[in-house]
This record gives sequence, C-alpha cells and structure tokens, in this order.
Amino acid sequence: MKEKSTLKEIEERFDNDVERFSKLETGQQTTLDATFNMQLFAQGIARVYPNLREVLDIGCGAGNYDIQLLTHIHPLDITLVDLSKPMLKKAKERIDSVNVGGKVTCLQGDFRTVRLEPQSFDVIIATAVLHHLRDDEDWKNAFVRFYDLLKEGGSIWIFDLVEQADPVLQDLIYHEKYGSYLESLKDEAYRDHVFKYIEKEDSPRSLMYQLDLLKEVGFTKIDVLHKNLCFASFVAFK
Repeated sequence: MKEKSTLKEIEERFDNDVERFSKLETGQQTTLDATFNMQLFAQGIARVYPNLREVLDIGCGAGNYDIQLLTHIHPLDITLVDLSKPMLKKAKERIDSVNVGGKVTCLQGDFRTVRLEPQSFDVIIATAVLHHLRDDEDWKNAFVRFYDLLKEGGSIWIFDLVEQADPVLQDLIYHEKYGSYLESLKDEAYRDHVFKYIEKEDSPRSLMYQLDLLKEVGFTKIDVLHKNLCFASFVAFK
C-alpha cells in the first residue's frame, strides 16, 4: 500500500480550502448527491428527534450539515470537531448566525482522541470523514467510540465514500462510472486529480463492512438511507 497522507497534511489541505467548502456548489461537487443527503439527514434527524438538543458533528468542515439541520429544528447545542481551525471558525460563525439560543462548542483535533464525555449526544453526524480511517483496528475503535458517546436511543448518521467488495464492480462503479461523472464536471485531468488525492488521502471501506461493524460494536437498528455509485448514507441507533 502506498504511504497515505498524515493528519497534518490533511489538516493543511482543509485549512486552505475553507471558502470552497462553505459553498455547496464548489465544496461538495465531487460528492454525489451531497445536497440530497444533507436535506435527507436534516429531515430524518428532525423527524426522529423532535426534541433534539445535543449534536456532535465530527469532521464538520464549514458546518453545512448543521446549517441545514437548523432549518428544521432549533435551537441546538452543537459540538463541532475538525482538524482545521479555520474550518471550525467558519462553521461557528455561520451556525451562530442562525442558532439563536443554542450553544456551539469547537474542538480542534482528531475525533478519535479529542476529549468528549461518554453518553452525551443524541445525534452524531459523520460526513465525508470516516474514509480517513486506516486499518481494521482503527475502524473498529472509531465505531466503538461513537457507540460510547451516544445516549441510549441516540444515533449516528454517516455519509461517505465507499468501496465495492468485488474488485470488478469497484472498477466499474468507481473508475468508470464515478470517473465519468468527474470528467463531466471539468475534464479528464480533473478526474485524475481527484483520483490522485483520494488514493493519497483516503482508505474507504465497503458499505457492508461498515454495516456489519456497526452491529458488531452494539448498534441495533441500522438503515441504509441512500446509495449512488461510490457514495452511501446510512444511520445506526444505540
């Protein structure tokens, strides 16, 4: 396996990309159905938790998912975790402007190690962040931590890049189909650029791998919400 990006390298990339990620049409353009999933998460969370209060958003970026959620239910007490300090600053600024009466707490660092109180959150949002995990132990430890951080009846909402378990289908869905989509955004050079930084930075797992792992660590009700080629959204309840 080629050497992957360090956390510091990932942090620096996002430090320099705050404005782009603050706009859906630029920050989410390589992510299939980003706007659809953002709305789906917001509607689903608000429907399941009409009295929602405590939310944890890991790898929050510029706060897009929190902004969307606040259009359905507010005020909220939101804890934001991200490697990038400029991303956190932008997210807090945007959320504070619409979250009157709520509280925003920012924690810079790796969600696997930042100080968070167990059984403190009704909802965890994890979008386009888990693909940065590495080996199987890393994945399992992360999912165990999610379970521990949730209150009884709480849930984690995940939207991310996924692989196919079968290499032939992976080639079709990722390299051909998703590759064609990336080309349609600009050109072949842009496609190759995106594939290059995914190869350098990311270690996605299949959807089924993650669903099975959620069950293994104790989650009960698990639902797939949406899948389009190599992107999937799903939810698991404690």
